[in-house]
Amino acid sequence: MFSQEGYQLKLEWGPDGVDALRGCDVLIVVDVLSFTTSVDLVVGNGGQVRPSRWKSGKGTLRPASLVDATGLVELPSPNGSHLCAVAAETGAHVLAACLRNADAVAKRAAELGETIGVIPGGEQWGLNMHKAGPGDFGALRPCVEDYLGAGAVLYALSGLSGNASPEAQLAVTAFRNTDVETAVRTCGSGQELVEHGHGADVDLAVRIGVSDAAPILIDGVLR
Repeated sequence: MFSQEGYQLKLEWGPDGVDALRGCDVLIVVDVLSFTTSVDLVVGNGGQVRPSRWKSGKGTLRPASLVDATGLVELPSPNGSHLCAVAAETGAHVLAACLRNADAVAKRAAELGETIGVIPGGEQWGLNMHKAGPGDFGALRPCVEDYLGAGAVLYALSGLSGNASPEAQLAVTAFRNTDVETAVRTCGSGQELVEHGHGADVDLAVRIGVSDAAPILIDGVLR
């Protein structure tokens, strides 16, 4: 029942959500703050991103540091990159979406398959992004920014492809009836970044529909 059978557009959270929706033709990973926003910026510049396991002090997830990035960028992430790897194991086409490129990703997803699962990554309870190492991850915390990002993708998809599950419909409703920019800036995740001096990263993440990039995972690289 948790595979949302009978629907073409679906939504479920995190790695367990990937497992529940493993029968989908396409899986779309959403990690707005900040993995998929960073991916969008690099791929939008013509570059590529190799997702990698998160290690404290290794590389950067900061979108503001990647505005002009090109070439192949290794991008560590405790959520989004792990989800890309898990999703790839299902055999589905794997795309990376954020608020910036939701329309472009939706269009590409509709071209690639009939059943489409959107996977908001969520956060990790107790994870300190500055000190965490392997094993320091807590349980999944559903978060505002990824739910709204998923809703943006599903809203775009609803005009392109199929019927949506109740889970997907509610995300669309949330996106359509929310001041998205304000919500992302003032939710816990947004406040955490701002308080650590990363307000520019939030500024980049809350821009809706400004990118034509639709990153797809091929041979372990988003391009």
